[in-house]
Amino acid sequence: MIDDIFVFDLVVHLHDMSDANLLAGAPWASRVRELSLGLGDGLRAVHGHDLDHATRVSAQTMGRLVFDESPTDVAMAQVVPVFDWYDDWWAPVELQAAFARAFPGRALFCGGVDPGHRGVAAALQHLDYQVRELGAVSLKFYNGHVERGWRCDDEKLAYPLYERARQLGVTVLQFHKGNPFGVEDVEQLRPNDLQRAARDFPDLTFVIHHLATPYFDECVNIAARFPNIHLALSAAVNFLPFRPRLFQRQLGELLAAVGAERLLWGSEATLAGPPAPYLRAFMDLRIADDLREGYGYPQITREDKRLILGLNAARLFGVAAP
Repeated sequence: MIDDIFVFDLVVHLHDMSDANLLAGAPWASRVRELSLGLGDGLRAVHGHDLDHATRVSAQTMGRLVFDESPTDVAMAQVVPVFDWYDDWWAPVELQAAFARAFPGRALFCGGVDPGHRGVAAALQHLDYQVRELGAVSLKFYNGHVERGWRCDDEKLAYPLYERARQLGVTVLQFHKGNPFGVEDVEQLRPNDLQRAARDFPDLTFVIHHLATPYFDECVNIAARFPNIHLALSAAVNFLPFRPRLFQRQLGELLAAVGAERLLWGSEATLAGPPAPYLRAFMDLRIADDLREGYGYPQITREDKRLILGLNAARLFGVAAP
């Protein structure tokens, strides 16, 4: 807890950007790895750790950063099925599952599949394995790829995955939107294709990550209209310590248009370092008076922070929170 507030970190990634996992023959692989590692380097002034060149993260390292060095109660390790430059994906399945096994009761496993990787049938088989054998409680999708991108409202590629997840009791589906991992086309990661999916699957919850930057306005508009769409603050909140006005403006828009009840905390550990400094900055956050007066934003309250930091995610995943 931080200041007696329960913390459920929805977004931690045990990445593997080691030489052994770089995809052979992918000409942009090294450049893409440099882009990712550069994020850690850019945030080092905030988190104070020399983690930016840790190319493979173990369950023990993640546990130390998230649970020992940060006031986190529950953390969810999320697969990132980026296969354009990584042989076993950017955040591999087995690494995330190992974290959940290492910290039972505190760590959860979010699986991930992709119909563009080896086809829909293989993705369905992998989905079954991750839920039934590894205990995945959610699924993560990354639909923007250099050659094999797909739309999240594709009835032949995407919908069979949603239907199988629902059959298996997985009702929270998560989507990386905006913030490309490499040199794929950014427009593939616009959130617009989640509108039809949200309409067609009203009993499922769709989580948009990263506020779909640079498609923030579309993201807010969509979430404001669809009650089964939630927004994760992952990546956006990491700018709070050194670009506070930017985050205050984004949060003001979210509180005014969407409400605190559908916003979720995510730290992006380990690439962004341990969550502690971001949690502290969030607890100390107030939206500036001139932003409130100029845009009509509400002030964030302690109850809003309780919802965002943990209670909303606890409700989605049936986790008991004090």
